[in-house]
Amino acid sequence: MSLDKTLARIDSDLDQAIARLATFIRYESVGADSAYDKQTHACADYVVKDLQSMGFEASSRPTPGQPVVVGHRRRPGKPHVLFYGHYDVQPVDPLNLWEDSPFVSKVKEIAPGRKVITGRGACDDKGQVMTFLEACRATIAETGDLPISLSVMIEGEEESGSVNLPAFLEANAAELKADICLVCDTGMWDRETPMITSSLRGMLYEEIIVRAADRDLHSGMFGGTAQNPIHILGRVVASLHNAEGRIMVPNFYDGVHETGANRLAAWEALGLTEEEFLGQIGLKYAAGEKDRTLIEKMQSRPTCDVNGIWGGYTGEGTKTVIAGEARAKVSFRLVGDQDPKAIQKNFREYVASQIPPDCSVDFIGYKGSRAVQVREDSADLKKAVAALKAEWGKEPVVLGTGGSIPIVGDFKRVLGLDALLIGFGLDDDRIHSPNEKYDLSSFHKGQRSWARIIAALGK
Repeated sequence: MSLDKTLARIDSDLDQAIARLATFIRYESVGADSAYDKQTHACADYVVKDLQSMGFEASSRPTPGQPVVVGHRRRPGKPHVLFYGHYDVQPVDPLNLWEDSPFVSKVKEIAPGRKVITGRGACDDKGQVMTFLEACRATIAETGDLPISLSVMIEGEEESGSVNLPAFLEANAAELKADICLVCDTGMWDRETPMITSSLRGMLYEEIIVRAADRDLHSGMFGGTAQNPIHILGRVVASLHNAEGRIMVPNFYDGVHETGANRLAAWEALGLTEEEFLGQIGLKYAAGEKDRTLIEKMQSRPTCDVNGIWGGYTGEGTKTVIAGEARAKVSFRLVGDQDPKAIQKNFREYVASQIPPDCSVDFIGYKGSRAVQVREDSADLKKAVAALKAEWGKEPVVLGTGGSIPIVGDFKRVLGLDALLIGFGLDDDRIHSPNEKYDLSSFHKGQRSWARIIAALGK
């Protein structure tokens, strides 16, 4: 079978793949720092040449910031897949905490039988990108082509918010249109259990400014008579949740869908406890909606959190004032079909309804994003699940993440693409920190996993 030959090629070529990853890591592609622009552009050129060596039509495309690498290996009539990753990396500071040079990759044994690949970007995201590219390389070498039509887009600004990528997508939408998007920038459930991230929560972020008197007031003279914006804001914040943990903004739950019984049972079978999850941060009891399980609260239910609140005097010692204004920052994580624009409108009206007539309220809004979710009945999801099970010998965890990756929402908004997020990172990979690493088993079995997924998507 051609797949067996491809997997055997991946096994026999592992040392060469490690060497190619080491070359990739050598480029100091800190995309957010203009001091590294020359290295970042050189890294993009390296990716272009690597794609061209596999027969891709590839080029480095300019943006107002760092270039985007685009490559195509077209097969008309075959399922069209868009693969996304990034070649930029986080700054290495503080340099003195690194055991080895950040941009010189090594293979080290950190425990008996456990080897890792070190270096900045080893996991996030150069190693992850290379798992996919190495699977493509082996497939082409053994079969002469890919069983899919493949477009590759690898950007250089992910670590600084992908600020130029939405406009790039819109400008090149016709060229990048595909049937499904694959992303390799996520993690596994544990070292032996693969995971597919099936959903990402959306985001709405608001700042509230409550104003009363035209200046800070002497509390001895005006206390008990003048409105206190801190008190008002405190009441507003307290009203956002009821005693059961429900969010009280009107119509907030419009578009929130219930999770199917089979999926809930699968999550429950994972056995994750409040003590295990919260114990790592010194807590033991979960907040949130009282009638929901821990995993639901983590990734499939919406949230509302006050991220900061301030006003008046906060310095050392005492100053008896009634503040003229008070502020709070509030974020919402959204799920399902919740509409950030509708929630923003309802939230602002809800807050304004609680402001006394002698006071005023203003809002500062930030860009919102919708949640992204792959349908449970998706044929591509089922193929990926079967492929991962064949490689790892166990059913992969299919789970959403509580965080938000706005660019994945842009793939849906601009290109109409669902995304499968399949990564092989681990919690201890130290991404964004000194001594970043990528388990050798993740790098090796990640390649084999992608080879199986590519084969399955081509059928």
